[in-house]
Amino acid sequence: MKTLSLENELSSNAYPGRGIVIGRSADGKTAVTAYFIMGRSVNSRNRVFTETADGIKTEAADPSKLSDPHLIIYSPVRVLGNKTIVTNGDQTDTIYELMDKQQTFEQSLRTREYEDDAPNYTPRISGIMHIENGGYNYAMSILKSADGNPDCCERFTYTYTAPVSGYGHFIHTYMGDGNPLPSFEGEPKKVEIGNDSIDEFASKVWNALNEDNKVSLFVRYIDIATGKAESRIINKYAKSE
Repeated sequence: MKTLSLENELSSNAYPGRGIVIGRSADGKTAVTAYFIMGRSVNSRNRVFTETADGIKTEAADPSKLSDPHLIIYSPVRVLGNKTIVTNGDQTDTIYELMDKQQTFEQSLRTREYEDDAPNYTPRISGIMHIENGGYNYAMSILKSADGNPDCCERFTYTYTAPVSGYGHFIHTYMGDGNPLPSFEGEPKKVEIGNDSIDEFASKVWNALNEDNKVSLFVRYIDIATGKAESRIINKYAKSE
């Protein structure tokens, strides 16, 4: 598979929607993940990421402008032991709860489908990172309609064992802007991951996102040897009380 520039992939698409990147730094020492959200409507843009005890959640930047919390208020990131779950919806909680009951990542997602936002039927994209005893692996999933036909839910899971240093995978909800929005196609894109500091990496991703549509970005670096995590959040809009 051709290795792509993450910055180019982002800057060339005005509306990739929501996106997950998971990979490994070029020196092999760090597990890297990023999750971003974008929005076209006032309701979708009225959001910020805030930290929680085990990850992050979305909140209304201005609660007085929140018209519909359905599909936009959720916990994108949660940690279950040595596993970090990253998704674009409330399936984060589904994965967390069912894996806590000894089900697998794939089994837990069989209980869910694409989002109920006709006519877009936005895909549910999910990722999970597992770090244990100096080892690292990750998986990504997409649940989508059959080319816009809601009668069929297509389910794809991609697993990456002992990920190669310097590379990652990028999956997002939309191929680009449109009405209805065209769902992501194909397997996660292989992208280059360098040895940037967490702040450098976060800045590159944030600056590559479309200025009008970007809303929030979360980046986490995890030391594979120790499991120690470091995170950054960038919000376009300030939170008001």
